[in-house]
Amino acid sequence: MAKKRQAQQKGKQDEKVQLKDALQKDVLEKLKQAKQELAAVEVEKKRAEEERKREERKQRERNKSFAELLEESDLDWKRYKG
Repeated sequence: MAKKRQAQQKGKQDEKVQLKDALQKDVLEKLKQAKQELAAVEVEKKRAEEERKREERKQRERNKSFAELLEESDLDWKRYKG
């Protein structure tokens, strides 16, 4: 019985060892740096996508026909009728 308990306790201690503890410090630093770079790239992609969508909306607004602009308008000629 005592051997089983010791084996279980030893197994629990082994589980507590984390990956960062097992890796060398320089490898860990490289991984952290790569994570930061990937986050920065993701932010830049998101910003570029938002800019592209904004430009697309502007272009679509410029290319609207008079009929489309008139239909979107909330002006009601009945209010201005004398």
